Amino acid sequence: MKSYKDPSFQDRVDRAAEAKQRALDNLRLKPPVDEKLAAERQAARLSREAVETEKRTAKKAAEQAAREAKAAASAAKAEAASKAAAVPAPPTEAERKLARDARYAARKNRK
Repeated sequence: MKSYKDPSFQDRVDRAAEAKQRALDNLRLKPPVDEKLAAERQAARLSREAVETEKRTAKKAAEQAAREAKAAASAAKAEAASKAAAVPAPPTEAERKLARDARYAARKNRK
């Protein structure tokens, strides 16, 4: 039967140290960063970000203009509807009296 301490603690520590050393060696083997290439990449990234920002602001402005146009059209439509369905002014006292007299006369003529 195997022991639970098989591999020993020291074996595991040694393997971890070897793995760490291999990782450091691989890191050292990487070529150094070319400053000119890094500067070109950063400039390209900055220009892409500027273009994206311009697109985003143009899109927001277009959406805002569309919302304003829609609101203006809605307000114009509501105003036109209110003018079309405007309630006539209530009749004046003289107009009411004339209408009442006409009703009375019509009733008298029917009899």
